[in-house]
Amino acid sequence: MRTLIISDVHANLTALEAVLADAEPYDQVWCLGDVVGYGPDPNECIERIQALPQLRCVMGNHDAAILSYIDIEAFNLEARASLEWLETTLKPENRSWLAGLEYRLEFDDITLAHGSPRNPIWEYIMDLSTAKQNMTAFETPICLVGHTHIPCIFKMDGEKRSSTHLYLMPPDDEFTLEQKSIVNPGSVGQPRDHDPRASYLIFDNKENVWVYHRTAYDIEAVQKRILAAGLPIRHASRLAEGW
Repeated sequence: MRTLIISDVHANLTALEAVLADAEPYDQVWCLGDVVGYGPDPNECIERIQALPQLRCVMGNHDAAILSYIDIEAFNLEARASLEWLETTLKPENRSWLAGLEYRLEFDDITLAHGSPRNPIWEYIMDLSTAKQNMTAFETPICLVGHTHIPCIFKMDGEKRSSTHLYLMPPDDEFTLEQKSIVNPGSVGQPRDHDPRASYLIFDNKENVWVYHRTAYDIEAVQKRILAAGLPIRHASRLAEGW
């Protein structure tokens, strides 16, 4: 079975459609949250993701904020502006779908969370110290997270369980996971590793192989929709540079 793993779509339908086309064929989809926020296509992205095969999806911090689970004052000025716009744009049925998402899922040998296993909504895993602390917060061999928009792997040393290593994944990198690991597929809709292409993972459980991919999309079309919606210019400009 081939599994498509996506995160941080951030209401960018053009990037999402590019990923779905590039990733084919796949049998199921795992989404690590932040379907909405920043981008111009919140309803379209929710409805497209809902229709994906054997979907498992967790809630992200932007998803939680539009439900008032997080105070929007915790976000920066541009993110707050996007959430305020989203409040007037999101369909009631799509708000209800977001409200039905779990903060964290565990099944088979996998844990899904948006931020981290110990704080699924808000914590960023961006350094070795935070990753090491989180290794004891899940029981499965692998935890998949998003939130940072940066594709990477944190692996626990099999012999020295107090040691954790960071691996940055190059595009089209194929790998296996033999150690306890925290894996981030990067962002579909707003990459922040200075590569503007949409980012995702494929897991083939028959071969026990993971493959990290990037795919280009029509960034200019998304920028035009962001500006037409009256969203902050920064949300448009950062897409071109991947920051």
